[in-house]
Amino acid sequence: MADTIKGKAVIFTQGGPTAVINASWVGVVQGLMLTQDVEEIWGAINGIDGIMNEVFVDLKAQTAATLQDISFTPASQLRSTRKKPTAEDNQRMLDVFLKHNIRYVFGIGGNDTSESLDIINDAARQREYELRVFHVAKTVDNDLMENDHTPGYGSAARYVANAFRGVSLDNQCFGGLYIGVCMGRHAGFLTAASTLGRLSPEDGPHLVYLPECPFSLEKFAKDVEAVYTKYNRCVVAVSEGIEDENHTPILAVLAKDGKLECDSHGNVQLSGTGALADSLVNYVKEYLEGKGVVKKLRARGDTFGYIQRSFPEQSPVDREESLALGRFAASCAQSGNIDGSCAIVRVSDNPYKSDYKLVPLKNVAGKTRRMPPEFIAPSQNDVTEAFMTYGKPLIGELSPIGILDMSKKVKI
Repeated sequence: MADTIKGKAVIFTQGGPTAVINASWVGVVQGLMLTQDVEEIWGAINGIDGIMNEVFVDLKAQTAATLQDISFTPASQLRSTRKKPTAEDNQRMLDVFLKHNIRYVFGIGGNDTSESLDIINDAARQREYELRVFHVAKTVDNDLMENDHTPGYGSAARYVANAFRGVSLDNQCFGGLYIGVCMGRHAGFLTAASTLGRLSPEDGPHLVYLPECPFSLEKFAKDVEAVYTKYNRCVVAVSEGIEDENHTPILAVLAKDGKLECDSHGNVQLSGTGALADSLVNYVKEYLEGKGVVKKLRARGDTFGYIQRSFPEQSPVDREESLALGRFAASCAQSGNIDGSCAIVRVSDNPYKSDYKLVPLKNVAGKTRRMPPEFIAPSQNDVTEAFMTYGKPLIGELSPIGILDMSKKVKI
């Protein structure tokens, strides 16, 4: 087989959107524009469904100004899908590739997307059809193997950090309990980002619960009691994926029937409602009021949901790395008969610097990366300085906050 091959390219996005997913595919387009081997660049509408239904948009025909604007736009302009390809779907996609001489396929998504691409790649090899398949990392959960961090995480983490420093100031006004539930099925990176806006130990979140640590309702209530007794308030960040020591989702423990819905990839739907936040609030409220710690607890729970991943304020670092990773994927496609997953590696912390690498699809497909132990405090309800060093460069500078000097109070 020749190192270079002429044909068309298809780009698709899959899974949950992010604030920078468009920047990733714009980067791919920018990189592919530099070669004559790629005759046309098509965007599949609605992921692999668009490939099978032959619904494409001409990305090469877009103006540079349009692509520039799209790179700043959150959520996926190419739309998305969560469909996992069946054997029949793979053959249908290969028929489409053969029909249109599509030789380059770029899928932007998380570990489910890398798994889909790996399945497509294996099917192409079985039919002896030369295909260059590239996975471009994306997920706000930051849970992909081989990556220091993933495009989408920095912007979502920036939102979460800002949201919690704002809600902590709000909570400071009246006191009480606030619980915010963040995305993160098996990895706590996004929930941990709630700490990145802290200015002092008194700032919330005061407690952080990650899916990497077994969650005990009894210990949780006691943790809240200790913080509330000290500050007359408590702000809590909780991952949607928290489980007990038996790996039962806490949402199922608290649910009356213990039943939870699943998507087509078998993922339990954890944060489609405010059930977890409300249930945790009610549990602690009953505990504190029952013990007489407070007569009537002022309490509120929120589920951040979709707003975390597509809030229209990108982390500058996240956007630039997303564009660069897309360009890197395009350059890999032009460097020979190879395929794989394009990942971000960290070169240094101070000054922060990153680079990019190509790894085998099977190293990423269907696997989950979790928070390393050194990022989790021994108390299992907070993060360490090592995480703060890791996370702060990814979210960019936050707007300044002024703190009133209470030592200047006067009594008249």
